[in-house]
Amino acid sequence: MNQADLQALRNPLLVLFAVLLIAAATVYSTEQLKVSAERQLAQQQARLNEARTRLQKSGDEKDIIVRYRDAFRALQRAGFVGEEKRINWLDGLRVTNQQADLFGIDYQIGSQKKYQYAASLNPGQIQLFESEMRLRFRLLHEEDIIRFFGLLARQNLGIFHVDQCEMRRIDTRGIIRFQPNVSADCEVSWITAKVKASGGSK
Repeated sequence: MNQADLQALRNPLLVLFAVLLIAAATVYSTEQLKVSAERQLAQQQARLNEARTRLQKSGDEKDIIVRYRDAFRALQRAGFVGEEKRINWLDGLRVTNQQADLFGIDYQIGSQKKYQYAASLNPGQIQLFESEMRLRFRLLHEEDIIRFFGLLARQNLGIFHVDQCEMRRIDTRGIIRFQPNVSADCEVSWITAKVKASGGSK
């Protein structure tokens, strides 16, 4: 092959080389586009699965809300769920004192704090609180204290428990028939519940 033949093949070889470069670049670009498309498809699929999960979860939560809504509202009305209703407690003490035909009640209410036994109950997203109330009253006889707390429980004012009661006999010398013979000093804890705010620790 002489110089003239090589010169004649020069341009076609350059064209072929350029075509091969373009083809290689096209193949590489196509492969990159495919990888990118597959990555985007995987991301979109993950978002779709996440959206389906949220939708399913919201449906489950709705079913739970519908199922327990009436019971939850009843607990709200009873004063167990939500903010403390101290005025209702005091009204309940007054009414119960009248019903039990006692000789009056003195009371002190402490500040609200977290319920000390909440962890053992495993309440989940519910926070339990307690407020200690100290009651002092005079009784005709010891059984009056049992009757008093029974009547107080029927007031539907929330949930409480009696921590302790100390009773002392009053020396009246039997001067008057209907008079207090026993003094009582009791500590009562009122329990309330709040649902934790979503994403919060309070």
